[in-house]
Amino acid sequence: MPHGHSHGGGCEHEALGIDNELEIGIHYSLFEKIDMNNVECLNEEQEGSGKTVFKPYNERLTHDKFVTSDADEELLFNIPFTGNVKLKGIIILGADDETHPKKMRLFKNRPKMTFDDASAPADQEFALEKDTNGVIEYATKVVTFANVHHLSIHIPINYGGENTTVYYIGLKGEFSEAHHHGVTICTYESRPNVSDHKNSLFDSVNHQIQ
Repeated sequence: MPHGHSHGGGCEHEALGIDNELEIGIHYSLFEKIDMNNVECLNEEQEGSGKTVFKPYNERLTHDKFVTSDADEELLFNIPFTGNVKLKGIIILGADDETHPKKMRLFKNRPKMTFDDASAPADQEFALEKDTNGVIEYATKVVTFANVHHLSIHIPINYGGENTTVYYIGLKGEFSEAHHHGVTICTYESRPNVSDHKNSLFDSVNHQIQ
């Protein structure tokens, strides 16, 4: 059975049972609601590799798609969604070595974040354990992440490696379509413009006189 516990800093995580992989995969399907064309990963060694870690849960152990940091151990993901998300949990999977992320910081609804922006206080932080199977779920504060259209994930440090490698990031939650309230253009006139109707008015007057 899954069991939950917490450790320093109020960072709660839960060990998932791997016998219900299909069910977990259904819950971790928010990657389908990511606007992949606009995903950014800052300090990625290979351009475009950051977005490849958002994939189906049953592909989390495949190591042909991954992201490795470039200049140092930091990574910053800017993840826009195609609607609104209630984020409930995150899985982050790396290698069983010093390149595995050691800390994760979350920011909501702050598009185009930079590393300078990430120096601000995060909406939630987690101390990460090494997870090579994708079985540790980090529970987010649902009240805080109840209406998310953009998520930024900052990985500031790893377990001592020069670079950080991530194979999979799973996002669990609920999705709702974005509602765009555009301006409704009405064709009726609240007050007729006399100049627009002068001919018809004159005709009406003439008709009455006759």
